Amino acid sequence: MNITKKALGNHDEIFEGVKYAPAGETRPMTETNPEYVETFLNFAFDEVYDHGNYDKKLRWMIILASMIAQNTRDRYKVFLAAGLNIGITPEEIMEIVYQAVPYCGIARVFDIIYDTNEVLEANGVKLPVSGGKQISYEDRFEKGLQKQKEICGADIIDKMRNSAPEDEKHIQDYLSANCFGDYYTRGYLDNKTREVLTFSMLISLGGCEPQVKGHVAANLNVGNDRAFLIETVTQLLPYIGYPRTLNALRCIDEVTK
Repeated sequence: MNITKKALGNHDEIFEGVKYAPAGETRPMTETNPEYVETFLNFAFDEVYDHGNYDKKLRWMIILASMIAQNTRDRYKVFLAAGLNIGITPEEIMEIVYQAVPYCGIARVFDIIYDTNEVLEANGVKLPVSGGKQISYEDRFEKGLQKQKEICGADIIDKMRNSAPEDEKHIQDYLSANCFGDYYTRGYLDNKTREVLTFSMLISLGGCEPQVKGHVAANLNVGNDRAFLIETVTQLLPYIGYPRTLNALRCIDEVTK
């Protein structure tokens, strides 16, 4: 195989000492699929990995978020073990998983929670990890609406809530109390990180272009600019493919034109 020195170096730095392997992987792909390994590693861990100046830890966090959204459970567990290897804390990992619930749905994330617990315990982490909850059931709507306006813009949220049909207003309340109150107010991750994780999940799900555009605007509001969002899409390209990548770029272009 003709794998570049840079690709090997970047890959080995991340996966050094990672022992977790899904059941059924009895032979490494370097033996069974060498041409694929060469092509993927040279692209993902050389060309893409060193494009721009993306933070190493944050890069792995958005990749984990993307894998959760795509429900790639076995591969997620391998990459999760590597994430611990490069300094993502157990608390941050759990917050990434929880952040996925309002966007991907608990049906998709439920098993991911068990997968996360499995990998954390296999790496010596005692469960439960320290919680990030900072609100009560009684004030979750108030705090959530405040957070929603902080991230998305008060005028936009007021307009959205006021224009909702009467028989849909309860969904707007759920957005404020549950999506933003129960999740965005939690600790360990700041607004900028939560928003880029949400953006990463939405573009990985596919078919969420209206929501992607809404969260492009939200990312801009919290300080994640156009260049940063394009670089985020670039780093996720090997994991989500070209159709979803191009759709994401179109959303960015439409919001920032």
